[in-house]
Amino acid sequence: MNNILAPLRALIKIKELRNRLIFTAIIIAIFRLVAHVPAPGINLAALKEMFNSSAFLSLLDVFSGGTLGNFSIMALGLNPYINASIIFQMLGMVIPKLEALQKEGDYGRQKINQYTRLLTIPLCFLQGIALIFLLQKQGLTTTVDPLQLASIVFTLAAGTSLLIWMGEQLNDYGLGNGISLIIFVGIVSRIPINLMQTLTTIDQTKIFSYLIFLIFAIAAIYAIVRTGEAVREIPIQSARRGGSSSYSAVASSHLPLRLNQAGVIPIIFAVSFMLIPGMLSQILGRVNQPALAGFATTISRLLTPSSALYNILYFVLVVAFTYFYTAVVFNPEKIAKDLRSSGSFIPGIRPGPNTVDYLNFVLTRITLVGASFLGLVAILPSIMSGFTGIASLAIGGTSILIVVSVVLEILKTINSQLFMYSYDKFLD
Repeated sequence: MNNILAPLRALIKIKELRNRLIFTAIIIAIFRLVAHVPAPGINLAALKEMFNSSAFLSLLDVFSGGTLGNFSIMALGLNPYINASIIFQMLGMVIPKLEALQKEGDYGRQKINQYTRLLTIPLCFLQGIALIFLLQKQGLTTTVDPLQLASIVFTLAAGTSLLIWMGEQLNDYGLGNGISLIIFVGIVSRIPINLMQTLTTIDQTKIFSYLIFLIFAIAAIYAIVRTGEAVREIPIQSARRGGSSSYSAVASSHLPLRLNQAGVIPIIFAVSFMLIPGMLSQILGRVNQPALAGFATTISRLLTPSSALYNILYFVLVVAFTYFYTAVVFNPEKIAKDLRSSGSFIPGIRPGPNTVDYLNFVLTRITLVGASFLGLVAILPSIMSGFTGIASLAIGGTSILIVVSVVLEILKTINSQLFMYSYDKFLD
C-alpha cells in the first residue's frame, strides 16, 4: 500500500512535482475550455447528428479530443502534427541526413521536431480545406462566402498550432508526454458520455456477453501494465582500480531494455494513419464522378473498423511504427560508446561495433515481442466485439490502451522525480 500511495504523497510533498501537477492542470483546463469554443459558419446540431450515426467519425472525434464533434477552433486536433511526424519517421528511413539527425540524440530530436512543426502548418491548411469541402457536400456549412470559408481554415490552423504549443509546454513543465496527455484528456472526458450511451442501449439478453467483454478488458489492462513494466536486463561489468596499481575490482550491474521502448506513440501514429482512408472515402463519396464514388464505397466497405482487412492493417502499422519509434529513441551506438568510455563492457562481447551489433540483436527481438503484443491488444476489442456482438464497445479498446499507457508514463515520471528527491536528500 505504501508503494501505491508513494506517488500521491510525492505530488503533494515535493515542490517540483507539485508545480508540474498545477501547471498540467492549468493547461488541461485551458484545453477543455477552448475545445468548446465553436468555429463560425457550421451547423452544429446537424454535425453532431452526423457524428453520432458514423463509427468512423466517432473514432476521429475521439482522437481529436472531442473538439471535432463540437467543431471548435481546435477541430483538427493533433492529427496534422501526428501525420507530419509519421512523414518524417518514414523519410528518416530513406534520407541519410534525416537518419543521421535521428541518431544525434537531443539535438537531432529538436531539429526534427522543428521540421515537423513547419510541415504541420501546410498539412493544417490541406486538412482544413478537405474538412470544409466535406462539410459543404453534407450541407453543414451556413455560409458559402469564400472569404468566410478561408477564415474558418485559418482558424482551424491556428487552433492546431495552439494545441501543439500546449503539448510542448506539457513536455517541458508538465507530467509526461504532452501529445499523449492531450489525447488522454480528450478520451477521458468522453468516458461518461460513452458509458451513459452504452447503459441506455444495453441489451438484457446479452448480459453474459457484457461480462465476457468486461473480463477480457480487465485482463487486457493487467497485461498492458505487466508488459509496460517488463525489461530485459543485460549484464554489465566495470573494471575499477583498487588501492594498488596491480589490483582492480570488477563491479557488476545491468542495462535495462524495456520490452516496449516506444510507449503509446505507435498506437497514436497507427490510428492517425488508419483514419486517412475513411476520410478520403467520405470526401470522394460526394464527388460527382461515378468511378470515384464507387472507389470511395469500396474503401468504406473494406476498411470499416470491424473488418478483417482494417484490423490486419492496423496490427501491421502498430508493429511497424513501434520499430520506427524505437529506432529514434534508442541509440545503440551511443550506449556502446558510453560503456566503452566508462570502462564498462558486456561479458563475452567485445567493446565497439560488436557491442552495437549485440544491442541491436537483443533490441530487435524484444521489440518484436512488445510490438506484437501492442498490436494484438489494439485489435483485441474488435475481435471481442465480433465474438460477443457488442459493437458499441469496439471503439473503446484503443482508448483504454492509450489511457493505461499514459497513466503508467505519468507514474514513471513521478517515481523518477521521487527517486531524484530521495537521492538529493541523501546527499544533503
